[in-house]
Amino acid sequence: MGSLQPEEAKIFYRHRGKDSVFKAPRGTRDIQPDEQPYWRYIENRASKIARLYGFKRLDTPVFEDSGLFSRSVGAGTDIMDKETYTFNDRGNDPLTLRPEGTAPVCRAYLEHGMQNLPQPVRLYYFCPVFRYDRPQAGRYREHHQFGVEVIGDSDPMVDMEVVQIGWDLMDGLGLKGLSLSLNSIGDKKCRPHYIKELQRYYKRYIGQLCKDCIQRLDNNPLRVLDCKQASCAPLRDTAPASTDHLCDECQIHWDRLCKYLEISGIPFEVDHKLVRGLDYYTRMVFEITPPEEGAQSTILGGGRYDGLIEELGGKSIPGVGFATGMERLILNIERQNIDVIVDEDPEYFLASMDEKSAELAVMLGVKIRESGCSAIQGQQGRGLRGQMCTANTLNAKRVIIIGENEITNGSLTIRKMTNGDQETVMVDDFLAAL
Repeated sequence: MGSLQPEEAKIFYRHRGKDSVFKAPRGTRDIQPDEQPYWRYIENRASKIARLYGFKRLDTPVFEDSGLFSRSVGAGTDIMDKETYTFNDRGNDPLTLRPEGTAPVCRAYLEHGMQNLPQPVRLYYFCPVFRYDRPQAGRYREHHQFGVEVIGDSDPMVDMEVVQIGWDLMDGLGLKGLSLSLNSIGDKKCRPHYIKELQRYYKRYIGQLCKDCIQRLDNNPLRVLDCKQASCAPLRDTAPASTDHLCDECQIHWDRLCKYLEISGIPFEVDHKLVRGLDYYTRMVFEITPPEEGAQSTILGGGRYDGLIEELGGKSIPGVGFATGMERLILNIERQNIDVIVDEDPEYFLASMDEKSAELAVMLGVKIRESGCSAIQGQQGRGLRGQMCTANTLNAKRVIIIGENEITNGSLTIRKMTNGDQETVMVDDFLAAL
């Protein structure tokens, strides 16, 4: 992962060719300036909603000890077996680029003694995640997530709160026609019995299962319900439902959660096939999907993970949360033609005609920015028409024109680019107004 050694560098550049043009690695992309408003739009609304519910931001490292994810995500899952970016650093320590956000948050919770704070602890995050998967619309090998976690409370009221935050976020972004699906997959007490029933059912149709599901049936049976292969999908409809095999505690939790959601007015449906893709989930799992169908249509998902903290070396501390992919949110915002209003256009463009006027433009630019407004300096030496074209391209709201007459009179000519109106003001008056 470090710099190339001399011999390695020779092989690398000989392979690429001296005149080759570098491109972003497959499954990654540059977020260009004209796309940034979408990202700010989501970040602003997500942060605001999280703070309204009393959440505080946490940022964790991009890479972690590989054992963190093999213990949390699960050694037999597709994510760990096929999708992680894992490597040994120069100290020969195994590290993994973060494939999901919950396990690092739980690690930070334990490492920094957050269990000693008033419980539950409410945290939110924005982070890139990395999975070696087939790139597709809204999902890249490097993609970005917003997520929330509530650690330290097992009450179904907290589950309802997390679901509500996710629903409020979708509503706040302006997305319409969404569906909320929930299921309960039980806990370590009742799930083993359900898994046996599931295995018994699927073994009757072993000849119809895809190669992956035959393997999953032994090492990760719940994942069979999540398979999208044409041969496996029809079998899910008649498979045993996990909610029919809950223990008393899980049944009470499930009934209360459904009651709270009914009271909140959030529309939902129970989906007995919903299991999510990570081993640490217990009891409630949920997803929000847009009107478009497809294997990768989910735009937000999460659930409860009451055994995860204990699995990572802590006490038995419950948790619940969700994550949503930023790229997939943007894809759906574009599909629904939602107006994204993020005012990033410069307030002022300073057009100067000569050296003397350029000196005044520099001083004005400093003062304007100190006042909290944005200002861009024009290119001295270009004519006024050329600088006005540049200001128009940059969507500047106003152009301050400084020429020979303005220098002589101690004035400024200010043109509004929206309607072409123009006024002359004295420099001292302009500065005082700032």
